[in-house]
Amino acid sequence: MNLNLFNDVPDGLTRRARSFVQSHGVKVDVRHVEEHRQWWLERDIPAAVIDRMVAYEERWGGLVLPPASQYDGGPRYLEADSPEGSASEGWWFEAGMQRTAVPYSFMIGPSGEFGIHAGQWVPLHVTVEGWVESLALTHHASMWAKQIVKVTGNDVDRIVLDGYEPVCEVMGLADTWWRGADSLVAVYTGEAEALSFPRGRTALIYSGLDEWGLRGGVKDSPS
Repeated sequence: MNLNLFNDVPDGLTRRARSFVQSHGVKVDVRHVEEHRQWWLERDIPAAVIDRMVAYEERWGGLVLPPASQYDGGPRYLEADSPEGSASEGWWFEAGMQRTAVPYSFMIGPSGEFGIHAGQWVPLHVTVEGWVESLALTHHASMWAKQIVKVTGNDVDRIVLDGYEPVCEVMGLADTWWRGADSLVAVYTGEAEALSFPRGRTALIYSGLDEWGLRGGVKDSPS
C-alpha cells in the first residue's frame, strides 16, 4: 500500500485533480493482469484487449479515491478485470469493483471510455481521467459552494443552462458539468439511461461560488 501519492499521480490531470489525488488518494496492491494472460488467451480474449488491461493497471491499478456523490460511491478502487465483448461489438473490461450491490458494473469501453454496464453500455466520461476530474470537482465545489441544491427526474429538464459553458476537463458524456457566472451544475444521467429509469436523472447545483470556487485555478484544458 502507498499512502503518499505526491510523486505517484498519473499525468494528464489538471492541477485541481492532481491535488485531489495527492491529498485524498491511496494505492493498494492489486493482482497483476499479466498473471492471467494465458488463461484469458485460452478463452479467446484477444491479446490486444489484455494489453489494454495491462496499460490500465499500470496507470490506475489500486487507486482508491473518496466516494463519488452518485453511483453509490463508484468503484471501491480501480482494477482491470473481467474482459467481455466480441470482434463486432468491441471489448470492455471491468474498471473496478463496486462499493455496494448496484445493478451494474463499472467498465472501460472499447475506446477507453469510463462508464457503467447493466446489459446496456452507458459511457459516462470519454476517459478515466474525466471520471477522476469529476470526483475532484465534486470535492472542490462541495467545499466552496454557499448552497447545494439537488434536482431529480423531470425537474432536471427545467434547469436553464443558457449562459453556462461545459466544464471541458470532465470530458462528459452521459454525465456533464456546466459552469455559470457564480455556480456549477453537475448533471448525472448514467443510471437513468442504463436502467431505463428516467426518474433516476439527478442534477446538483453548487451556487454562491467565486472565481476560485468556479475553477480552482484550472483553465479550460488540463495543464
